[in-house]
Amino acid sequence: MPTINRCYNVNDFRELARKKLPAPLFHYIDGAADDEYTKHRNTAAFERYQLVPSILQDVTNIDMRTRVLGCDIDWPVILAPTGMSRFFHYQGETAVARAAQSSGTLYSLSTVSTTTIEDVAAATSGPKLFQLYALRDDSINNELIERCKAANYDALCLTVDTVVQGNRERDLRTGMTVPPALTLKSFASFAARPQWCYRYLTSPALQMANLAHHISEGSTEVSSLGSYINGQFDRALNWNYAEKVIARWSGPFAIKGILSVEDARKAAAMGASAIIISNHGGRQLDSVPAPIEVLPEIADAVGGQVEIILDGGVRRGTHVLKALALGATACMMGRPYLYGLAAGGQAGVERVLELLRAEIERGMILSGRASLADLNDSVLRRTDS
Repeated sequence: MPTINRCYNVNDFRELARKKLPAPLFHYIDGAADDEYTKHRNTAAFERYQLVPSILQDVTNIDMRTRVLGCDIDWPVILAPTGMSRFFHYQGETAVARAAQSSGTLYSLSTVSTTTIEDVAAATSGPKLFQLYALRDDSINNELIERCKAANYDALCLTVDTVVQGNRERDLRTGMTVPPALTLKSFASFAARPQWCYRYLTSPALQMANLAHHISEGSTEVSSLGSYINGQFDRALNWNYAEKVIARWSGPFAIKGILSVEDARKAAAMGASAIIISNHGGRQLDSVPAPIEVLPEIADAVGGQVEIILDGGVRRGTHVLKALALGATACMMGRPYLYGLAAGGQAGVERVLELLRAEIERGMILSGRASLADLNDSVLRRTDS
């Protein structure tokens, strides 16, 4: 089996993760909603733009530093919140957070993580964001916010596109359960991955660590984040509630899940520090726009008023260059680092970040742009594809 040192891009890590994970878990990372049109479009839409180099420029010193959500980071990619990381490797969220710190960037912890807010804070001194799902029991939301304050998290993000779970048909076909359960349907795929099974059986029990004391029993429902959490998603989530969260947090704050100019304007007007243009990796509503497709119009509408983070489809350093040239402050990525985590734990995540960061630097050199400030629409050519 290849090692992480023989992985040279995100797709290589995807293939190695596929070989290391039981099928239900790999497809849980890899899959999306309905026909998965949106997931594929998220990456394919970057092909609408070509990079136009500026020649004979001094690119001796490349500066990729930026500031986002009150944090100074060394390069413009931050790690998106992804649930239940210990399902994919026993080192889980702490490995990802430590990899982010060593790479000089921001890590985002999910409400439905398998490591607590406090344990992640103890594991790394790097910049950290907490991603909040609004649950119907507002006392839980408030508790999570206060715990993040006490643990000195740098920023908070409210995810707004999960008021109901997306239709993830791959999970139905593979028999994915939360927590993973051995069934007749999944037996062969688990038996074929003895190393994963050994770690699963010898590691502390997997649970939604931040919510464990609120959950009376685990979920065995197919294709869910757990019966408890899916039942707790608040369909009454609205702009007034988002304003209350901003006031309670009183620090750098982002709204994640924006795809329209109107919503971007509302978020900027209500005092959000950043908007995260995202369709949840195509895992919620299928047939919505790819983030890169709506980025130009949103940047034209609110650029300068609020930071813009593009989340979705980033697989190459050139994708990041295109997003920044169209007005993004930074990009987010989730699946790529989960592939790295599944392939090799913290070392796998570090190599994914190392490769992507090198691609961004190389792309800046070859396009004749020495700093992020030099990335604007002059570096792009729009195609009709």
